Amino acid sequence: MSTEQTQGAWLTQESYDRLKAELEHLEGPGRAEIAQRIEDARSEGDLKENGGYHAAKEDQGKAEARIRQLTQLLETAQVGEAPKDDGIVEPGMLITASLGGSEEEFLLGSREIAGDMDIHVYSDKSPLGSAINGHKAGDTVSFEAPNGKTVEVKILKAVPFKG
Repeated sequence: MSTEQTQGAWLTQESYDRLKAELEHLEGPGRAEIAQRIEDARSEGDLKENGGYHAAKEDQGKAEARIRQLTQLLETAQVGEAPKDDGIVEPGMLITASLGGSEEEFLLGSREIAGDMDIHVYSDKSPLGSAINGHKAGDTVSFEAPNGKTVEVKILKAVPFKG
């Protein structure tokens, strides 16, 4: 396996710290709160028709899945400073590109970098991300979309994301 394949997502220190705090909350107070909700609902009697119990169990499953996701992400993350403002596309950059004839702006990297911001995010391992990673503003590249069509992308601008 290549080094590129074994590296995790690139995260800013701020994103890493935010996700670490979320994980600590989920593993501690979050788990305790859900366990208490399950216990309270269980004490109400018949579990087959107990909506509170089933909702709490569903929340528990979602929380445990998020804990696994965050644990894996944080264990493999590449934490560092924002990339240089040199116009070269790399994870952590906000890209403006002409894609399929329309101009789009998106973040290259992990959805977790963007936090709660409403911005499109493409992984650097996605077909689009792989095609543009390492290129610079002014370059035109193409990639094969999941539907099998070849899509041409002209990189208009690449600046560090200031989330």
